[in-house]
Amino acid sequence: MLFSSITFLFLFLPIVMAVYYLVPEKMKNPVLLAASIIFYAWGEPVYVVLMILSILLNYACGMDIALKAENERKARNSMIFVVTVNVLILGFFKYYGFLLDIVNGILPVNLPYRELALPIGISFFTFQEISYIVDVYRGKAKAQSSLIRFALYIAMFPQLIAGPIVRYEDIEPQLEQRHVSAKKLGQGAFLFIIGLAKKAILANTMGEIFEEISAISASNLSVMMAWLGCISYAFQIYFDFSGYSDMAIGLGRMFGFEFKKNFDYPYISKSITEFWRRWHISLSSWFREYVYIPLGGNQCSISKNIANLLIVWALTGMWHGAAWNFIVWGIYYGVILIMEKYVWGAVVDSLPKVVRRIYTMVLILIGWVFFFSPSLGYALRYLFAMVGGGAGIADSNAFFLLLTHWLFYLLAILGSSAAGSRILKSVIRIWGNSVVRTVVTGILFFGMLFISVAFLITDTYQPFLYFRF
Repeated sequence: MLFSSITFLFLFLPIVMAVYYLVPEKMKNPVLLAASIIFYAWGEPVYVVLMILSILLNYACGMDIALKAENERKARNSMIFVVTVNVLILGFFKYYGFLLDIVNGILPVNLPYRELALPIGISFFTFQEISYIVDVYRGKAKAQSSLIRFALYIAMFPQLIAGPIVRYEDIEPQLEQRHVSAKKLGQGAFLFIIGLAKKAILANTMGEIFEEISAISASNLSVMMAWLGCISYAFQIYFDFSGYSDMAIGLGRMFGFEFKKNFDYPYISKSITEFWRRWHISLSSWFREYVYIPLGGNQCSISKNIANLLIVWALTGMWHGAAWNFIVWGIYYGVILIMEKYVWGAVVDSLPKVVRRIYTMVLILIGWVFFFSPSLGYALRYLFAMVGGGAGIADSNAFFLLLTHWLFYLLAILGSSAAGSRILKSVIRIWGNSVVRTVVTGILFFGMLFISVAFLITDTYQPFLYFRF
């Protein structure tokens, strides 16, 4: 079940909300947990068992680590054991086919294997479990004694399949007691609608354009068409990812939870370093806290720091998918970040703001080519087309796509910058009377909801990019 499905919007969510608000306080967690299990089982009837077993394992090991807190060696061994098991489970479902392909390519063997469907959201709930276990071991979080509360932390449907990655210490008090109100419900609903509009109207439309362009052989792409395809994908993935994050944060607020912001207008960045402070903030924070810092972070020699950055970014690439192009994508960003830190960062900072933004955006777009390509060979051919190695500079099809979709590109530009939000707020603030302002706000957001639903009903192209995670 997806947030952007008619079933979720008009059946699942209204029923869950009604029951949740009607039951007494002590029943809210069990109701939300039951709804989350049903939500996951709707699309993953088999793998819901895997998720439940994973929850039980990490709950028991968290309690075990807490009991062994006075014995550093035993506590550390328990922590290492459960983290290893979590990584092995994730690795089996996500990477075993990729590893066997490597083995078959290197050795004179042909080990057959069956492709397994990747459990939706396994990367997200596994990372949350690892962060919980490590934080309990470090003493930064108390082991959760309530199985229902712990299970809710892992399985909560608003952030289960698409993030953000929520650290246990950030949500622990809310699992025990949280405040629900009409104000929070309204704020959450508005944020959810904004996220839904991002997904249904902009991400899906840009995805359709990208699919049309990517169906053309790279050698037959004009420079204009190749860049248009890359730009379309950049908008698609941003509005898809940030849209789902907005929906998740909005849903969480509707149930009384406060999740941290996950995207902060990354395409306005003036360096790649800044970009990764703004893009998928919860994932970047996770790798910094649980991989980069334990490796030594920047509190070491320059050579060791460079090695740490390359390791972290190679792992970041692997997290996004079991293929060489994702690893190259991760290392690509690792190299750029190293160069900004030690080589040309000061030069970039001295450039005019517009030049810095162009520099950043070009590098981001090149990175997306590695990300969306099915193979490294295709990525190189596509990049070659972007610099004139395809079918000329421009073509009529590229102009046609621009002319027929100019409004969506305009909305995408506004929506991926703070300008869109400022314009929306300005329209609302025109009305001085608070009652009129409330009515106008309601009309705008219900209009946005209506248009989003119309797109969902009429559009057959509704990809879910998080399937690979």
